[in-house]
Amino acid sequence: MIKINHFNIVNHIEDIFNRRGAESYLGEDVTMAQHMLQAAQCAEESGADGSLIVAALLHDIGHYKNEIPETALAKGINNYHEEAGANFLEDYFPVSVIEPIRQHVSAKRYLCAVKSNYFQSLSVASVHTLNLQGGPMNENEIKEFEKNAYLDECIKLRYWDEDAKDPERAHHPFSYFRALVESLVK
Repeated sequence: MIKINHFNIVNHIEDIFNRRGAESYLGEDVTMAQHMLQAAQCAEESGADGSLIVAALLHDIGHYKNEIPETALAKGINNYHEEAGANFLEDYFPVSVIEPIRQHVSAKRYLCAVKSNYFQSLSVASVHTLNLQGGPMNENEIKEFEKNAYLDECIKLRYWDEDAKDPERAHHPFSYFRALVESLVK
């Protein structure tokens, strides 16, 4: 097994995209790679900074890092992919990349609690996972979440996450974002 370090982390991430990117994305009509690449493209098209583009690109990498199989969600088990991904990446990338990744599920729960029309924008699969992830936030959770220094970035990433599920949308390959990812390795 190759030890992952700051010099080969980007190679490792690209390898994950190449080897496992064609796997299904939890009941959605896109693959995992399509979803993450589309999210990054949404961020770029919105004029996001490099950290947020990379966060969008890597936000669901935790689905690969943990040992809970995709079928666990169908069985009603939350796989905490946001924590797994953030924990995996935090030694290599700045908090401006990590915090939106760590909070993208919380942002969904938050938006469902504070935006009356957000829930209707969720896919069927996203509604299913919302229920596994705790449902909309309660008042105390909302107040705590609003203290996050990266609140705006977390919310932006959440919108791109929902928008990045179109099987017909053309998107850039990982190689398009590689130099940006490399530039943010700390």
